[in-house]
Amino acid sequence: MHRSLFVFLFVFLSLPNLAHAQSAAPQAGFDVKAKQVYLIEAETGTVLFARAEDELVPAASLAKLMTMATAFKALAGGEITLETQYPVTEHAWRTGGAPSRTSTMFAALKSNVRVEDLVRGVTVQFANDACIVLAEGMAGSETAFVERMNREARDLGLQKSTFANATGLPNPANKVTMREMVLLARHLQTTYPERMGYYAEPEFEWNKIKQRNRNPLLALNIGVTGFVTGFSEEGGYSIVAAVNRDGKHLLLAMGGMESEKARIEESRRIIEWALSSFERRTLFKQGEAIADASVYGGDASTVPLVAGEQVDVFLPKDNSQRLVARVVYTWPIRAPVEPDKAVGTLKIWNDKQLLREVPVKTAGTVGEGTLHARAVDALIELFFFWI
Repeated sequence: MHRSLFVFLFVFLSLPNLAHAQSAAPQAGFDVKAKQVYLIEAETGTVLFARAEDELVPAASLAKLMTMATAFKALAGGEITLETQYPVTEHAWRTGGAPSRTSTMFAALKSNVRVEDLVRGVTVQFANDACIVLAEGMAGSETAFVERMNREARDLGLQKSTFANATGLPNPANKVTMREMVLLARHLQTTYPERMGYYAEPEFEWNKIKQRNRNPLLALNIGVTGFVTGFSEEGGYSIVAAVNRDGKHLLLAMGGMESEKARIEESRRIIEWALSSFERRTLFKQGEAIADASVYGGDASTVPLVAGEQVDVFLPKDNSQRLVARVVYTWPIRAPVEPDKAVGTLKIWNDKQLLREVPVKTAGTVGEGTLHARAVDALIELFFFWI
């Protein structure tokens, strides 16, 4: 029986077109007072700043992003509509409503609330009662809804974050990472662009009580378009924010700040820094050959690899280090090879900072080789397997 051999080969590419681009690391010379940070340029996915981005921390109200992702998916699939109404149960009222003294939309006990009003309660007021009413209405119980949240999280690629309730209220099982909160925010933006306007509404009134948007960055006029803040005794003050300004689209997640004031000031600082310090550069044009991958048993020994799109990154304007790109693929690629076959990933580094990962695919055809060529390749494969 033939045994598959999987070897990961790294192809180091020098990028002469960027030889004069400058920097030791994307965040050199800049820092913020946050324990966990993950900041990307959303269109290219370029990482601009990262610190402890994979550390699990209390979710707090950041969990509401997952609640909305679950609700928006149900709306997109026709499971519910904006006009669907759900009742305010005693559990929802006591746990997240007026008696809870937490963020609330003040939904009245035993009343019925439209889904669109619940969505606005969550996105504008970070309302806990709205989260629970949605959860119970959609799934029959908050527990069942949470199971759905966690399944959806895994489907979206959130491998570490877990959710114990729909609100983010204190529970040891409510844990998230800043990297995965940015991934989730990016999913919301790209999948449900028609819903993002809710996050930017300046105020929302319910039960004759008008409340301003609880996102403190919206009023600063720095390009923030929405998302959520959080707080827990253990994890401190946190935030997830989207920015659209000067042709740049940023997604930021920060945690571990000591005060609400620090959250506002540090968010403003890192946003202004990112907008003023980086510029867009093209590394590879669409269809441009990036590297040649070895082919086993073919009438050619290699096949060119390309990205499916133009590969751009955002680099510091004052940079001095050469970029390094590594193409990682499974060896050997076996003939016959057809074009457009996904075979690996292009990883782009600036010093120790991983900037981007881009899928690569084959850009040519390789037929089966002669018997002699296949025999030689078999010996090479056997040699690499045993070493």
